[in-house]
Amino acid sequence: MKEYLTVEWNDTRSSAKGWLVIFNYVKGYTGGGIRMHPDVTREEVLRLAEAMAYKYKACESEFCGGCKGGIAYDSKASDAKDVLRRYLIAMMPYIREGVSLGGDYGTKYSDILNVFREFGFDMPLTKSMRADPQIVKNAAAYDKLLEETVDGIPINDVMAGYGVAESADEAWGLLAGAEKTENLHLAGKADVVIQGMGRVGSACAKRLRQLGHRIVGMSDSKVFLHNPCGLDTELIYKIKKSGKIFEGCDFSDGTKIMQSVEWLSVPCDVIVPCALADALNADNAENVKAVLVVEGANIATSQEADEIFKEKGVYMICDFTANLSEAWLYDAVFFGTIAADKDEALKGASLLCRRNAEKQMRLALSEERYARESVREIFAPTVQDYPEI
Repeated sequence: MKEYLTVEWNDTRSSAKGWLVIFNYVKGYTGGGIRMHPDVTREEVLRLAEAMAYKYKACESEFCGGCKGGIAYDSKASDAKDVLRRYLIAMMPYIREGVSLGGDYGTKYSDILNVFREFGFDMPLTKSMRADPQIVKNAAAYDKLLEETVDGIPINDVMAGYGVAESADEAWGLLAGAEKTENLHLAGKADVVIQGMGRVGSACAKRLRQLGHRIVGMSDSKVFLHNPCGLDTELIYKIKKSGKIFEGCDFSDGTKIMQSVEWLSVPCDVIVPCALADALNADNAENVKAVLVVEGANIATSQEADEIFKEKGVYMICDFTANLSEAWLYDAVFFGTIAADKDEALKGASLLCRRNAEKQMRLALSEERYARESVREIFAPTVQDYPEI
C-alpha cells in the first residue's frame, strides 16, 4: 500500500517548512500527530504516517487510517506556537473533512485544540460523524476524560508511556522465562535505560518502576543520568519540568551526570528510546548491550540498525505496537469501543499493549522471527478508503 496524499507547506513568515502525509483513510477518517523539530524531513513524515496506519491496525480499529504532520522548525523558538498555528490553518481544508491531527514530539495537544476552537470546532470530524449524535456525545466525553489525571499528571500525558511500559513488562516476562535465554542476565526484574525525558519517557519510567523494574539510565538532548542502583525518576521529572539544568548537587545517591551520547554505554537489560526518529542507527546499534529494545518513539530504529539487531539476536517490540495507547484511547472513546472512564481506559490500554507484545515475542522465541518483519505482516493496513465528499 502506498501513501494516499502528501502536502507540502512553506511558511511565509519564518524559515519553517512542513508536510502533511495521509497514508490511508478508513471510512473517510484518518489520524496522527504533528512533530516539530529542526531536523524533520518529508521522508520522516512519510515513515511516521505509514507507522500510524499500522498503529491503528494494531489498535484493532475499524474506523481510522493513519496520517502524520511534520514541521521543520525549533519547537523551543519564541514563535513556535505561531508557526504551528499557521501550519494548521494551511491544513484546515483537510482537517475539517476528517484529518485528525494531534500532538507529538515538539507540539502540545492543547495548543492544537486552541487553534481548532478558533475555527469553531473541538475535534476534526467527517460530515457523517458530525451528523451522528452518538459520535458528538462521545467527542464531548473524550474532552471530559482528558481532564482526568493519573498520579497527578493529565491522562493524555501518561497514556503512551504507560502503554510502552506495559509492553516492555510483558515482553520481559516472556523473555526471562524462555529456555533460549538461560545464559543471559535475566533473573528477576530488568535494568532499563530510557532515552527521552519528555512525557512518554517520564511516564514509561514511572510505570516501569511501579511494575518493579529498575531505571538505571535516562537521557535527554543534553545529559545522560546513570545510577546502577536505580534512578530517582520522580526527582528527575520534577527537575526537568522546572526547566532547571541538571547538576551534581541535585543528587545525593551517587547518580552520575554524563554526556547525552553516552546513553548506550552502560550495562542494562532493556533500552527504551522515547524521543527522536532513528535514535538507534547504523552508528550506534553495535553499542547496544541490552537483550531487548522497546520502541517508545515512532520509527526509533533505522533500517540499518534493524539489520544489526537481527544479526545480534536483539529482541524488539516495535513502535506502533508499544506506543499506541494514546491513539487507541482517542479511537476507542470516539467510536464507543469503551466508555470514557479513566480506569477502563488504563486497563484496556494495558491489555492491548500486552496482547501485541506477546504476539511479537512468541513468534521471536518459537520461530526466531525478528519483530519488525512479523508485525508488518500481522498489522498490515488493508483498507484504503477515500475522504467523504
